[in-house]
Amino acid sequence: MKNHYFLAFLSAVILWLAWPPIPYSSPSLFVGFVPLLFAIEQVIRGDYSGKGKKIFWLAFFTGFVWNTASIYWVYHAMNAYLPSYVSLLISLIPFGLAPLLMGLVFRLYYQFRKKMAIGYSFIGLVSFWLGYEFLHQWWDLAFPWMTLGNGFANFHQLIQWYSFTGVFGGTIWIWVVNLLVFLLVWQSREKIAVFSSKKLSFAIAATLVIPAMVSVIQYSSYEEHTNPSEVVVVQPNIDPYGKFGFIPASEQLTTLLELSAGVAKPNTEFFIWPETALSSDRGGIDEEQFRAYPAYERVTDFLDDYKNGNVLSGIESYQIYNYAKTVTARDYGNGVFLDPFNAAVLIDQSSKLQFYHKSKLVPGVEQLPFGNALSFMKPLFAHFGGSTGGYGSQPEPSVFYSQSGIGAAPVICYESIWGDYVAEYIRKGAQFIAIVTNDGWWGNTSGKDQHLLYAKLRAIENRRWVARSANTGISGFINQRGDIVQQTSWWTPAALSQEINLNEELTFYTKYGDLVLFLALAGGLFSGYLLFRRN
Repeated sequence: MKNHYFLAFLSAVILWLAWPPIPYSSPSLFVGFVPLLFAIEQVIRGDYSGKGKKIFWLAFFTGFVWNTASIYWVYHAMNAYLPSYVSLLISLIPFGLAPLLMGLVFRLYYQFRKKMAIGYSFIGLVSFWLGYEFLHQWWDLAFPWMTLGNGFANFHQLIQWYSFTGVFGGTIWIWVVNLLVFLLVWQSREKIAVFSSKKLSFAIAATLVIPAMVSVIQYSSYEEHTNPSEVVVVQPNIDPYGKFGFIPASEQLTTLLELSAGVAKPNTEFFIWPETALSSDRGGIDEEQFRAYPAYERVTDFLDDYKNGNVLSGIESYQIYNYAKTVTARDYGNGVFLDPFNAAVLIDQSSKLQFYHKSKLVPGVEQLPFGNALSFMKPLFAHFGGSTGGYGSQPEPSVFYSQSGIGAAPVICYESIWGDYVAEYIRKGAQFIAIVTNDGWWGNTSGKDQHLLYAKLRAIENRRWVARSANTGISGFINQRGDIVQQTSWWTPAALSQEINLNEELTFYTKYGDLVLFLALAGGLFSGYLLFRRN
């Protein structure tokens, strides 16, 4: 078994080295699972007891090493403001949960292998894997950061066809090549010929080359329609650990206004400010009373110099109810309930305000997973950070519209790793994507770089410019092909101005979402039907 765990470890290392932000290594994903498949095949064909359990733990081991090496920054972020044991507990959600699901995927694959031909078993394996990635997008412990298709974020020239399939098309691509390579090498090593080596070699070459060539042609021939809008993104570089309660809100606003004015042009239409850029010294802003806050007046005074100017900003806000209107509303006594939000706001020169409440909340940090079942833990989470007890949210995205009619998608931080969720903004009329985030919690780790690179995937899927404003992290602009046109340095106060092209056309992916995922899952259900039919 030591040799099997060495192969499992080798897979983990290859997958880690292939993962963003390590440059030029993404093609290694095409062989990353081959050593693990070898180890599992040896167990299947060997004289062992408890084969299913052994396969489960081999896959878990690969997943745990790969995940932990790639997203080590999760613990770093938590440990900076929570006790170590709480940080470790929360970190185990992404470190350990995904590997457990991966282990289950391969355990089910083993069940297929016992009953069905290897080809049908491979269909089951890929379908079960996609099922795991789908689950990790939509349940209360969602963390789709490590979806396989994200691994090509460094090599966007090869995945322009994500405008048809989204990232799940990349997941399927990776798995098909891995399985074909495994079959070719296994047959050669074992000197068997179930499948023609020439046909396998041709299939590998075709599976690699055809999607890549299609993508390169798309990349080189794609032209944006000219529909310009001048946009500014601001990176105030305020230490997130000193932001709340130590730096006066008025001082933070002064920094935002000065940086914005430094690069603005008379025709600037949008100023994008980062996550929670607007707040008060008491912590939050009452949305109903926002116009009475000095910050609102200062922003509207600033916009007097810019015809059609708008500020799209992150805001720490709340609403007050006279009854428990939502499950996240907190009882302040005397019939007063307060619902806090990690939100975005659009401010223009009219009296109209548009708010969006972040929907995709970080498990364990912004929401209590399975809140009804685990409601007894709310006092514990509230003790460690307050907001951990649960932010309010809205069920679906909403688009901000300027007075001139431009639609902007206010995507807040973590939400930018959901392809179909961001596409919903576009289906509702967004002509560009505005990501407001605060990546400074993670420090100078690969987390901030991965987050930036994943934004390229949203640009390709929807053929929309991305204007990205990070408090501390990396701010910048990404065009409709996924090229990073401008970006700031880490831990540097800066503002960037860019003329972007607005787009109203909808890609196939924008229209139909993760269709390729559901077709693949249907294939898995059919394989499962065949399996149980044989039993």
